[in-house]
Amino acid sequence: MQAPDFWRHDGALARLLTPLGLAYQLAGTARRAVTTPWRAPVPVICVGNLVAGGAGKTPVVLSLLALLKARGLKPAALTRGYGGNATGPLQVDPARHAAAKVGDEALLLAAAATTWVARDRVDGAREAIDEGAEVLVMDDGFQNPSLQKNLSLLVIDTAYGLGNGRVMPAGPLRETADSGFARADAVVLIGESDLGETGKNLLEHRDRDRPLLKARLVPRDAALAASLNGRRVVAFAGIGRPQKFFDSLKALGAEIVGWETFADHRPYDDATLARLRAAASATDAQLITTAKDAARIGAAAPPDLAVLDVELVWEDKESLLRLLERLSLPSARTIAP
Repeated sequence: MQAPDFWRHDGALARLLTPLGLAYQLAGTARRAVTTPWRAPVPVICVGNLVAGGAGKTPVVLSLLALLKARGLKPAALTRGYGGNATGPLQVDPARHAAAKVGDEALLLAAAATTWVARDRVDGAREAIDEGAEVLVMDDGFQNPSLQKNLSLLVIDTAYGLGNGRVMPAGPLRETADSGFARADAVVLIGESDLGETGKNLLEHRDRDRPLLKARLVPRDAALAASLNGRRVVAFAGIGRPQKFFDSLKALGAEIVGWETFADHRPYDDATLARLRAAASATDAQLITTAKDAARIGAAAPPDLAVLDVELVWEDKESLLRLLERLSLPSARTIAP
């Protein structure tokens, strides 16, 4: 599904659904209260968010994996494998596993470091540690209390913020901002736009003692990015917030002459790809999508399909490194700035 538009604004429907949001919040609180988390023998870093849908967690995880590997450590990514049918624990092999089995995010992570898919986070953590992982980096799972976290980062997309500030289904929040910030060690703000008054007020009121780490997403392929300036494109995306991808293309100077959105993690069939290619051809445009969508398309990707992959750039990497240094990491060379 995609986030409904009314989640962005506080209106009559949001207020009507607020009692259901309260029930959702109470259920999560009760689950955390009755669960005794498993303490792993290695540090566990959790990258989560407060809102349903994409906020930029996976690029943050990829950046952390790179930093930990630069220190000489053996990190492993741990993910639930959304969009795939594997229950795990399963070590992801991009040469053997498709997105239908392990999910698109798992394939992106596995290209960077050892990655495990597991519906049961504790089982996945145990397997990863048994296979030599020295530190675990969780992609999502902030609201899952089964595995104890040593460092929790909350990711917020500044273009969306916290929506209307209400809990699902009245709004996009998985839990109240108050309870989420209370358990977070730091907040990662991704983007260059304003959070909006609601999100800004929540951050200023509830997050005074939590570091704010600012970052932005930039194209990984500079040549592709430059070629899009003035280029006509037909864009498609099946991610949490496709508009974020379309806005990125516009920022690069692309002229979007056609676009289509799909449900997050939705697989693509040959007929859909043929239709999209025909639309691009009819308008003399470049067909383009995201790296997550390309992972789901896999070997069926048309040869003329462009993929706009992005990577995270930290404004103040030193602040992040100081957070990582608080962990009881195995002896290795110092993390490079």
